[in-house]
Amino acid sequence: MTLLYDRVLQGLAACAAVLLGASALAITLDVVGRNVGLGTVPWILEVSEYVLPLATFLVAPWLLRRNEHVRLDVLLRAWPWLNHVTNVIGLAVCAVLVLYGVRTILNSAQQGAMVFKSVVFPEWWLYAPVPLCFGLLAVEFARRLMGAPAQLEGR
Repeated sequence: MTLLYDRVLQGLAACAAVLLGASALAITLDVVGRNVGLGTVPWILEVSEYVLPLATFLVAPWLLRRNEHVRLDVLLRAWPWLNHVTNVIGLAVCAVLVLYGVRTILNSAQQGAMVFKSVVFPEWWLYAPVPLCFGLLAVEFARRLMGAPAQLEGR
């Protein structure tokens, strides 16, 4: 089960990397095209606005699993018990965000809300990664509370 869990987190992180790379390439090509007179693709900037938070959501559980997230090591070394407290708070916050994320998706889908910009799509698509990624973050915080070690490089 742990191997499958690790693969899911790695897959989401890889997906985030591909999205960011494709977005950077598309923006670069759009700028070059505009500067050489080929015109612009109007939806590229809009899509990149959606890619940035999506990539952040997708990579967050993998970073937490590897202990490569933002943290204050000075405080954690001074007060080791603080690590336990932050894991409890992280688990609680993630659980609440999963519930609100699901509720938001259901409300948006029920209302039939749409995003109308250069690209038109159902609004709930924007919220779909929230419960998935915060659910995986909650799992990781729970693993830490049960004493599971972080995944280290080369493992």
